[in-house]
Amino acid sequence: MNKEEDYIPNLKIRDFLEKYYKNSIIYMCDHYPKERSIEISFIDLHNFDSKLADNLLISPNEIIENIENELHHLEWLPQQMDISKSHIRIRDLLENIPIRNLRSKDLNHLIAIEGMIRKSTGVHPKIKVAAYKCFTCENIMYLDQNGSKLRSPSICTNELCKKKDTLKLIESLSSFEDSQRVLIQESPESIRSGTNPQSLDVLFVDDLAGNVSPGDRVIIIGILNAIQKTSKDGKSLYYDLYLKGNNIIKLDKEFDELSITKEDKENIIKLSREPNLYDRMIQSIAPSIYGTKILKDVKQAILLQLFSGVRKKLLDGSTIRGDIHILLVGDPGVAKSQLLRYIVNLSPRGVYASGKGSTASGLTASVVKDELGEGRWSIEGGALVMANNGIATIDEMDKMRDEDRSALHEAMEQQTISIAKAGLIATLKSQCSILGASNPKSGRFNITESISEQIDMPPSLLSRFDLIYILTDEPNENIDTEISKHILKSHYIGELLKKEDYERIEEELVEDLPIIEKDLLQKYIAYAKMYITPIMTKEARDHLQNFYTNVRKLGKRSSTIPLTARQLEALIRIAEASAKIRLSNEVTLEDAKRSTQLTSDCLKQIGVDPETGNYDIDYIVAGEWKSKKDQIQILKSSLIKLAVDAKGNDILMESVLQRAKEKGVPESHARELLEIIHQKGGYIDKGMGYIHPIKDVLDSIY
Repeated sequence: MNKEEDYIPNLKIRDFLEKYYKNSIIYMCDHYPKERSIEISFIDLHNFDSKLADNLLISPNEIIENIENELHHLEWLPQQMDISKSHIRIRDLLENIPIRNLRSKDLNHLIAIEGMIRKSTGVHPKIKVAAYKCFTCENIMYLDQNGSKLRSPSICTNELCKKKDTLKLIESLSSFEDSQRVLIQESPESIRSGTNPQSLDVLFVDDLAGNVSPGDRVIIIGILNAIQKTSKDGKSLYYDLYLKGNNIIKLDKEFDELSITKEDKENIIKLSREPNLYDRMIQSIAPSIYGTKILKDVKQAILLQLFSGVRKKLLDGSTIRGDIHILLVGDPGVAKSQLLRYIVNLSPRGVYASGKGSTASGLTASVVKDELGEGRWSIEGGALVMANNGIATIDEMDKMRDEDRSALHEAMEQQTISIAKAGLIATLKSQCSILGASNPKSGRFNITESISEQIDMPPSLLSRFDLIYILTDEPNENIDTEISKHILKSHYIGELLKKEDYERIEEELVEDLPIIEKDLLQKYIAYAKMYITPIMTKEARDHLQNFYTNVRKLGKRSSTIPLTARQLEALIRIAEASAKIRLSNEVTLEDAKRSTQLTSDCLKQIGVDPETGNYDIDYIVAGEWKSKKDQIQILKSSLIKLAVDAKGNDILMESVLQRAKEKGVPESHARELLEIIHQKGGYIDKGMGYIHPIKDVLDSIY
C-alpha cells in the first residue's frame, strides 16, 4: 500500500511541469483542496516531448500516474504541502472520435468523444481502498479497488495467522471517493440519416463527479475500458465499453456560465450606449433570412425573448414567470424552421424538437429503468427540462398528438413538470422560453378562420403564448425581387465556399454577416440576464395600465373581451426585456410603448374580428369570434323555438333563415353557420328543405 517506497523521480516530467504549469500549480495549492486538478494541454506535452505525448495516448494509466507522482513530490511546493489527492486532467487532444466509430483497437487508450449528456445518476461514494480486519489476530489489511466489483483478501496476511473466513470490511478505516455514472449520446446534428443515436457509459470520480447535467453538450476525455457481459449461463465472450473520464470540456454553457472578461464587459457597455442598438441587434438575428416587415417584427420579438423578463417570487411564495413564449403560424416556405434552428444555435441552452417526432415524455419527462443506477427506476428529463434556463424550439406543433400537446400546459405557465409514476413523485424545473412554429391544416393560412381551427391547437394552449405572429406568403413584385436576389446570392456564396474561393466570398458576404458577432451577442445577453433586474417606472406602469383599461373599454361597447390579465402580464414581460436590451435598471415609458406596440400589432393580426373590427380575445382563448358565437346562439335558439312550435315535427330551413334575418343575421352568414351546426350534429337534413333539430346536441354546442 505504501507507494512512497516505489516512487522514483522522473526529472523530464518534473521539468515539464515547472516550465509550463508552475503558476497553475501554485494557484491550485492556494485553493487546495477545493481546487485539486491541473489541466495539462496535450499540445504542450507534445511540443515538450513528442514521444512522451504519444505514450500518453497508448498507455494513459501509466503516464498519468507518473505525472501525478511528480506533481505530488515537487520540491518547490509552498511549505512542502501535501497535495496527494490532486489530479492531472488532459485537454486539447488533436482528434475527437465519434462514439459510433469506437473499436477494440481503442481499448485502454486515451480518447476524446463529443456529444450530449442524456442522463446521469446521483453522486455516490465509491470505495477506493478497502480496509479488512481479521477478528482472530486483529490484523488490518488494505486493498486497492480498481474494478467494478469489491475485492477482498482470501486469507489473513499475518504469517502467524493465515486464517480464512475471519475477515470483515471496516468502512470507517476504508477510503472513499465521489462517483457518478452518466450516459453520453451523439449530438443530434452528427447523427447520420436513418441511424439510431449511439451512446456510451462514462464513469466520473472525485472532483469530476456532479459537474454535468442532462442536456449539456460536452467533450469528454478519458480512458476507454471494457467490462465483460454476464448472463445466467455464465460469462460471455462479449464486452461492453465504458469510458473512465479524465476531463470534461463543456461546449454549450448556460448564459450565467459564460466567461465574461474585463475586455468583454467594456465592449458590452460600449455597445449598450449606441443610439441604434435595437436595429443592430435585430439585424444580427438570422441575417441570412430576408423577408417582409412582419418578419422583422418577428426578429424583434425573438430578440426580446432571448433577454426575457424578470422572474419574480411573491410574498406568498408563488412565482411569476419571466420567460416569453412566441408562436409563429403561417404558410410553408416562410423560413419558420430556419429561424428556430438559428435561435437554438444562438442560445447557450437551446433545444430543438419537432412536434411530429416528439411524445409527451420526450418533451417533458419520463420514468425509465435506469441501467446506470443498478436497475432502479429514475426520471429522465425531456427537451423542456434540458432547455432549462434557455430556449426550447418546437417545430410543427400542429403535427403533435393531443395527449402530447397537453403536456405543455404546465410547462408553459408554471414552468415546472410534475411526474408521478412507478412510485416516483417529483417536480422538475422547466424555466425556459418556448418558440413554436405551426403550419395551417389546409396548407395556406385563411385570415377569416380561427387559429385554433386552422392549426388544430386547443385555445387553452394558444392563450399561453405571449405573442402570436402570422406569416403569410403573398405575391409582391418588389419583395419577391429582393427575396429572390437574396436566395440566389446565398446559394452563390455556398458554391464559392465549396470551391474555397475566399476572396470572392468576402466581397459577397458583407451584407449577410451579423452586425454584432455571435460571441459578443451571447455574452451581452448573458450579462443582461445576470446583472440587470429592471424596475418599472411610474410612467411605464401608467402607460401599460391605460392601454389595458382602454382596450378593455372597447369590449364593453361591443360585448367582446379584448384582453385578459394574461395579456397584461405578457406586456410587462416584454417591457422588462426591452429595458434589459439597453442594460437599464429601469423600465421606461419607451419600453412600455414598445411592448404595447408589439402586442397591438399581434392583436391586429389575430385578434380583430373581421366582421365588427373590434379586438376580440375570444378568437384566441375560445377558438371563435364573439360575434360568430353570438350569431350561432341566435340560430340555436331559433331552431329550438321552431321545433317546439312544430311539436317535434320537421321544420323548414327557410323558416330558420327568415327568423335569423329578423334578428340581424344575414342569410349568407346564417347558411354557413347552419352548416357548422349540422356538422356538429345539431340537426338532421330530411331533404326537400326540411330539417329535424336535435335539442340535446344543440344545447352542447358552444
